[in-house]
Amino acid sequence: MKSSVRRPVRRAAGAGVAALLLAAGATGCGAGEESPEMTPAAAVAKAAKNTEGITSFRYQMTGKVPEQGRIEAEAAMRVKPEVAMSMKMKALDQDAGGTVEIRLVDKAMYMGGGAAAAQEMGGKSWLKFDLSALGADKALNQLGTASQADQNPATESTFLTGAKDVKKVGEEKIDGVETTHYSGTLSLDELRTSLKDEDKETRERREKSVEQYEKMGVDKLTMDMWVDGEDHTKRFRMRGEADKGPLDMTITFLDVDKPVEITAPPAKDVASLEDLMAEASAG
Repeated sequence: MKSSVRRPVRRAAGAGVAALLLAAGATGCGAGEESPEMTPAAAVAKAAKNTEGITSFRYQMTGKVPEQGRIEAEAAMRVKPEVAMSMKMKALDQDAGGTVEIRLVDKAMYMGGGAAAAQEMGGKSWLKFDLSALGADKALNQLGTASQADQNPATESTFLTGAKDVKKVGEEKIDGVETTHYSGTLSLDELRTSLKDEDKETRERREKSVEQYEKMGVDKLTMDMWVDGEDHTKRFRMRGEADKGPLDMTITFLDVDKPVEITAPPAKDVASLEDLMAEASAG
């Protein structure tokens, strides 16, 4: 395969994996009634618990990812009736090729690189990954199931409930919304310990999320959560040191449970990974 083809494939694949993981984690918001008498730990636990029932949401993401560097993204996701997501992501430390749009729909992932990608893929600006063919459809199904409840294993905001040092930082306004800021730290070992009283299904799902951080070389997470007056998690931040650089991501929620419609790109603009590989072999 030509190096000019491999570059967009690598960029797209890297962005896609990060998007799936972070989008799964983005379901840490919900509804409820906040009590001013709650302890910091109880307030965080209630916000995490209130993830149950959310079917769609929009959010912004900023921060730094190992190897990718600084990124900015805005996304929309739904978890019912089927998982679907749309995200526009920009890698600020890369050239123009670092901008990518991701769509996840009908068990396929599409990576759009605009004009730059079209120049390298014979006029096709989108690259399609068939998740079933790649063996990733089971992970997608698990993501959809988990995202429908508070026990979502990749919901980073729920991780803060496992910290023993949760504290209230203060009151802050985010996008015009009054919030209470909480913070805490926990190691992956402590996170695993906090799962011992969970049911088997929840424990197994969260273990898979812990393994993702282990693969990155992260062994300790610093967490921040901003909770509004109705127990919605308005924003959360997670930081850690990975083998290939710092992880520092902040997700801000824009809305929840509003219609999210995701469609596949026009077929005429799409090249499949299989087609590119066949082309390269024939060449």
